[in-house]
Parts: sequence; C-alpha cells; structure tokens
Amino acid sequence: MSLNENMVRDIVSEVVAKLQMNEAVSGMHGVFKDMNEAIEAAKKAEEVVRRLSMDQREKIISTIRRKVHENAETLARMGVDETGMGNVGHKILKHHLVADKCPGTEDIKTQAWSGDRGLTLVEMGPFGVIGAITPCTNPSETVLCNTIGMVAGGNTVVFNPHPQAIKTSIYAINLCNEASLEAGGPDNIACTVEKPTLDSSAIMMKHKDIPLIAATGGPGVVTAVLSSGKRGIGAGAGNPPALVDETADIRHAAEAIVNGCTFDNNLPCIAEKEIVAVDSVVDELMSYMVNEQGCYLASKEEQDKLVATVMDEKGRLNRKCVGRDAKTLLRMIGTEVPDNIRCITFEGEKEHPLIATELMMPILGVVRAKDFDDAVEKAVWLEHGNRHSAHIHSKNIDNITKYARAIDTAILVKNAPSYAAIGFGGEGFCTFTIASRTGEGLTSAATFTKKRRCVMVDSLCIR
Repeated sequence: MSLNENMVRDIVSEVVAKLQMNEAVSGMHGVFKDMNEAIEAAKKAEEVVRRLSMDQREKIISTIRRKVHENAETLARMGVDETGMGNVGHKILKHHLVADKCPGTEDIKTQAWSGDRGLTLVEMGPFGVIGAITPCTNPSETVLCNTIGMVAGGNTVVFNPHPQAIKTSIYAINLCNEASLEAGGPDNIACTVEKPTLDSSAIMMKHKDIPLIAATGGPGVVTAVLSSGKRGIGAGAGNPPALVDETADIRHAAEAIVNGCTFDNNLPCIAEKEIVAVDSVVDELMSYMVNEQGCYLASKEEQDKLVATVMDEKGRLNRKCVGRDAKTLLRMIGTEVPDNIRCITFEGEKEHPLIATELMMPILGVVRAKDFDDAVEKAVWLEHGNRHSAHIHSKNIDNITKYARAIDTAILVKNAPSYAAIGFGGEGFCTFTIASRTGEGLTSAATFTKKRRCVMVDSLCIR
C-alpha cells in the first residue's frame, strides 16, 4: 500500500494536536484524571459486558478489528513520533497483525463430561475489571491486543500505560471505546488516566475492584505486580539467543536472523538479540550477514564507542538509543554508512556488554562455540533464565530437542525469523503480552478467564 506522506503527516499532526494533555483529552472516551474514577467507570461497564452474549462481544471485537485496520498507519506514526522508537512500516504491519490474529470469543471454550452419573461442564468466566500495565515499545499494539482478549472473556480493563507513550495509548483506548459504542456496547470497556504515574499504578494494583493484573514490561514492573498480593500475569524481559549449528542452511539462517533482529528496530521482546554459532559455520554466517543482509561489521574501536553510547557505566540503557535504526546508532559514534545497512554485527565473547544485555537495538553480536553442546551452554547463559524466547537454525532434530529442553523458554522458533512466533509468517495467533515469568506463555482471551465447574448429577444424560 503506498502512503501519501504529506497526507499522513497532516493526519498525525491533527491527531496529536487533539491529544494535548491539557486540552482535548477530556473529550476522549475512557480517559480520566484520577485512577479511582477510571476504575469506577470500568466497573460499571463490566457489569454490562459480563452479561453480553458471545455474539454481542464478538460484534464489539469485530468493530475494534476494523478500526485498527483503518487506523494502522496513524497509530504506527504516532508511536514512532511520540517515543522516537521503531519503524513506521513495521508498526503498520504489527497493527494489521493484531487486527487479524489476536483471538476473540472463539478462544472461550467449554469442556464437558457426560456419563452414567450426569453432566459436568467447565466454563470460562470473567475476572471482572483487569488492571494492565503496558510498555512504550509496543504501546498501541499491547493496548489493542489486551482489550480484544479481555473483552472476549467478559472483562473490562484499566490501563496504566508507560508515560512515554501516553498519547498513542490514549488514542488506542479511545478507538476501542468508540468501537464498543458503535457496536451497541457500553462506553469505558477500556479506561486509563491522563497522566499515568507510579502512584496511579500503585492505586490500580491495590484497588479492591481489580482482581487480576497483567503487566507487559521490564523486570521491575513485573516484580511489582507479583508483589501486589493480587493474581498477576507477568510478561517480562528476554534476551533471546539464536543458535546456529553445522547442519543449518547458513544462507537462510543469516537472512532469517537479520530479518527478525531488525523488525521494528529490534523492539519486540521476542527478537533475536545475539547469535551463538558453532565454530565451523561462524565465518560463513557472518559473510552472508555482511555481504548479503545489510550488516555492518563493527571494529573493536566502534564496539567500544557503541558501548559508551548506548549504555552508561552501570549498564543502564540510553533511552535515546532504544529502538533506533542501525544507521542512526552508527551516526551517533561518528560512522557514516550506506542506506542498505540495517544491522550492526561483530564477533565477541558472551560476556560482551552488547551481547549479554538486552539492548532492543539492531546490534547483533556473534559468539563462537567449539561445538553444539558448548553453543547450548552459552545460549542458556545468555538467556539469563528469563524463559522468554529463543531461536535455533538446525536440520538435526536431536539437536533441536536438546536445545529446547535446555533453554526451556515460552517460545522457541526453528529455522525462521523470530516474528513467526506471533503469527507473522508462521502459524498461530498473535499477542504482545508473553507471560514467560508467570508461565501462561502467549496470552489470549482464555488467559483472562477463570474456570468454573458446573455439575448436574443423574440428569441430562440421554444415552
């Protein structure tokens, strides 16, 4: 689809102007000055939503999907303009993916047992009002994905978005409420506050009307949620390694890994963050990466400059570098490169700060391993026990199995780019809340429900 750049820029400018915090936010659906007010409004809406039929819920969700398709370009540009992170074209694709592949009411299934002693049903019921914390890396995508799944389960949701992406998040929340009203549902199926803070987050986590909290973000926010005393779904950090063994199609591995690493400038938590390759294929792999896949081979001096630029002496990331493209990062250290450069690579030890740290930047260090077992050991170390995501390129089923058992992640992608894990070029549904830490894995509508058993004894068995 071709974009009229001037037209899109005018639309985004108009939207951003409407979203100035002190002006028109009061006119946006689901946006409140106080967190308690937001929760109260979501509670009233939840009393309606839980009584809606599945068909009525699905009508709301279908309308959300349509509106996401219609607003994909605007949401993508808003996210990049507001946060300074990511790639507009890739974010457009991500929004279409959310609209097409985030599960709705079809994910809510009933189990049944029928026998001589009657009938037993296990049905999936709503929690009520769910509290959700969302990141600045995938702000609107996470809001939309969460809202679709939570409403499908009969819930409403109150968001405490990352302050760095509040305008984009508010636009997505307003879109969901407009869709509900258009479909005959209630307003405030998704709510938030004008200015989210740590205090508003604390109110949400402690509120008596919030039985479940879903957090998508770094380890700090997930730890806070799990310490709240409430049921928590924690989608935390990852540092996904891509392992390449001697049986892999090396040219294909180079293409797939670089495509996954550079998608949305490496913002997705599932993206390849480093490579571990057996010694016999390292040189060939890096040759394909540099000569065919637009990777820039950084010298030792450039590596040192990148370390000093993208993080401080305590290893904390420079937010001005997160989600930036390779050319911008190289320009920051005084290196000019051609337009076809999309990734930075180098060979280093696993302890190298640009390898051991989850950067969320298209910087892809390569660690050399003496054999497959050594590669597995190094990859497990680099994943840091997050149990989030990992990738492997191999044609050896035994090797793939050994790696899968050792790495023990919620996601393992074989012989494909990382984004295949969320349904982009691969089978399966899409989500942007991957609960590795609490064990739910890729969340969907069913994740946001509780199981209830209904037993009828000596009746309704008509065999």
